[in-house]
Amino acid sequence: MKRIGIKRETIREKLEKADAVRMKVLDDVKFIRSWAQNPLRTGAVAPSGPELAARMVSFLTPRPHARVVELGPGTGVVTKALFEAGFSNHHLNLIEYSADFCEHLEARYPGLPVLQGDAYDLRGTLSNCGGFLDETHEPQHSLDGIVSSLPLLTRPEKDRKAFLSEALDLLKPGAPLIQFSYGLAAPVKPKTRAVSIFSSEWIWKNLPPARVWVYRKAN
Repeated sequence: MKRIGIKRETIREKLEKADAVRMKVLDDVKFIRSWAQNPLRTGAVAPSGPELAARMVSFLTPRPHARVVELGPGTGVVTKALFEAGFSNHHLNLIEYSADFCEHLEARYPGLPVLQGDAYDLRGTLSNCGGFLDETHEPQHSLDGIVSSLPLLTRPEKDRKAFLSEALDLLKPGAPLIQFSYGLAAPVKPKTRAVSIFSSEWIWKNLPPARVWVYRKAN
């Protein structure tokens, strides 16, 4: 009986690994299709790797009433890392421009608030039904973190600076805006010295290699 139990466990593990590989292939295909349709909006040709996602999420702390916004979740690699770190549906708002990715995320994570909209209009999108900034919440300094996979370097500098300014206005003092980038320099240069910038080590296992940039604003 013990041998039968071990054999069943081995088969179960193999099936789980096969299912994980199948899901990754499907996600990659979906991501590449989205990139082919609109390369400037999607930015990367493949989803972020789990190592990069875990590094991004490492700058966040899951507290009971934490409110974290994920931008450009795509197929949900960073979303998965957020759940693994201890966040749950009520902690999160996801903003995704692609209707296909929104449908994909809603199917994969039932009950998770996924808002279809423009991340470069954070206030407007988060004010929609189910968003953190609806009529029941204060619009300023109310978020505990923003984690972004937006392809910032495909946008003009003025758009990037406007995005950074709006994001920091919505975050609590000291709360992080977390953004990955493939570039050598910071993807956004703040207008003021009151904003601190931290860059992580290179995540070499990601394809292509990337770094995590963390922006924080003092009181």
